[in-house]
Amino acid sequence: MKSFLKGISTLTGTATVMFGLFLSQTVLAQDAAATAPAAGGEAAAAPAAGGSQTFMDIVLGGGMLDKFIWLLIFLTSAATLGLIIDAAISIRMKKFIPPELVDSVRGALNEGDLGAALAACEASPGPLANILTAGFNNVSEGFDVIIDSVSSAADMESEKLMQRVNYLNLCGAIAPMLGLMGTVTGMVSAFASLATASGAAKAQMLAMSISTALYTTAVGLLISVPAILAYTFVKNNATKIILAMETLTFDLIKVLKNAEVVGEQAAEEYE
Repeated sequence: MKSFLKGISTLTGTATVMFGLFLSQTVLAQDAAATAPAAGGEAAAAPAAGGSQTFMDIVLGGGMLDKFIWLLIFLTSAATLGLIIDAAISIRMKKFIPPELVDSVRGALNEGDLGAALAACEASPGPLANILTAGFNNVSEGFDVIIDSVSSAADMESEKLMQRVNYLNLCGAIAPMLGLMGTVTGMVSAFASLATASGAAKAQMLAMSISTALYTTAVGLLISVPAILAYTFVKNNATKIILAMETLTFDLIKVLKNAEVVGEQAAEEYE
């Protein structure tokens, strides 16, 4: 997870620098265009208003607040993509329940070698190994204490896993909010610009400004829908993995209950 967060921070820094460079070039181009003499007044402005706009024209056509909101939307999109890729790679059944660890622990417990079972857990660190180790370290306290230790360790590992999954839910929730914020600021700018327009150009300018402002909401929803769908899928998969780990753990440690019964019988016979 640390490597993933480091990658996200690197991606965020790179995107910020690239956006800043592109923004500075655009501002210089706009300043150069503003210094050029305008011919025809309102007649010259009408074709520009009626001309087609590219997506980058919409992104960079607003004020600094609008550009900052677009930057946050792009960063949320990058984080969503990164989280989905991380979940597809990391949150898998074989990652959390290594077959070699299960076979090693099962074989060691069947032979009554608790030390070998602990060594197998140390050789394959992970959530399942942590849960099993918690139970093995309390084997002298009785089977009830072993169950409590395993349950506590399973809850902790489950919480760690769900914290990673919840970042997707955060991206799905914040993306439309950022889009709505961009739309609201765009609408404020659109109505404020009406004070400088007159005649037929006023309605055309208002329609173009509102259309541009709604793009942020549309893009925010385009990010939110896949994020929420991925969150639901990843959460269900994580829950399935957690239940499988708990079931497998209880199946493995049931041998310790038999060992406890044998130990009690031997103590009674000795007395």
